[in-house]
Amino acid sequence: MNKRKIAIFGSTGSIGIQALEVIAAHPDRFSVEVLTAQQNADLLIEQALKFKPNAVVIGSEDKYKQVKDVLFDKGIKVFAGPKAMVEVAAWSSIDMMLAAIMGFAGLAPTLSAIEQGTPIALANKETLVVAGDIVMATARRKNVPIIPVDSEHSAIFQCLLGEPFSKVEKVILTASGGPFLGKKPNFLINVKKDHALQHPNWSMGAKITIDSATLMNKGLEMIEARWLFGLQPEHIEVVIHAQSIIHSMVQFVDGSLKAQMGLPDMKLPIQYALGYPDRLANDFPRFSFRNNPTLTFEQPDTKTFRNLAIAIEAMHKGGNAPCVMNAANEEVVNAFLKNRIGFLQMTEVIEETMGKVPFIETPTLHDYYECDNAAREHAASLINSIVI
Repeated sequence: MNKRKIAIFGSTGSIGIQALEVIAAHPDRFSVEVLTAQQNADLLIEQALKFKPNAVVIGSEDKYKQVKDVLFDKGIKVFAGPKAMVEVAAWSSIDMMLAAIMGFAGLAPTLSAIEQGTPIALANKETLVVAGDIVMATARRKNVPIIPVDSEHSAIFQCLLGEPFSKVEKVILTASGGPFLGKKPNFLINVKKDHALQHPNWSMGAKITIDSATLMNKGLEMIEARWLFGLQPEHIEVVIHAQSIIHSMVQFVDGSLKAQMGLPDMKLPIQYALGYPDRLANDFPRFSFRNNPTLTFEQPDTKTFRNLAIAIEAMHKGGNAPCVMNAANEEVVNAFLKNRIGFLQMTEVIEETMGKVPFIETPTLHDYYECDNAAREHAASLINSIVI
């Protein structure tokens, strides 16, 4: 069996680092063709020296010389800048792209790879949140498989295998509830980033961890599920499952439920996506009912965690609404991580931004880029006016 050549776009982030661990554990199945990073030149260099890819791309052009000086004489091609990201994504030598660039920035390289016909292991939910209609239409036109890496969407994907889609009644995304499950606004108003970054179950990057704390992450996942699985908004639900053992469920027209279960470890869905359709053996820890005798479920509190309600509204509204919401959310999370905005103020900025950017019912790709820019500018102006 030929090794599958993997391009990891976002190799220095949490998903990228864990993906390289999976690849290292299966050297007979995978090799690294491309690694990319935005800012972390030191870690990119370290990864490249270990995995010896054909090429690396550093998004920050001012770090090009640092990377090139170390890697060029090692026979590794070095590129820099967003244009290079898009161009390298279209290389025909790539067998699968792991799309793990954080946020809106992942859209252009992912579309470039799809146009080339490269299968996608999708860990960047924002790509579908922002332009899911265009991305999935392009994937269908090019007959490109998109295998989800998010644990929830991987669970749904696995539950749907072998099932006729016409027999699906709804999908149920599970949410841990984050570190503030059960808390009310009088508590959340004083929350700082250090507390919000302490997720009870998952080890993730800072942005997604904050999104989990606000429940925005689950809203983004609902929109992603809509496009990934071709669902109507009313067929997607969220339930709080604090233990994070059931990763998501599918309910069928006869009332039966399928659930995919396992310990909260992102390496499992990463490995599943990279190896699909094979299931690869591993030595990951196993779930035990003896050690986890109780699994609980409850409805999300959308009155307190209004980001989830905003995302549900954006999903139903469609058009450019999810794009505007995502842009504003990226801005407020970045500001919160820099202690420039309060926890509850993030929601206020998102809501006000969504009310200011004009609605477009059927956006073009150009419209999505314009709306993203407009939303970021408005959100940034609101953030600059806040005093905490």
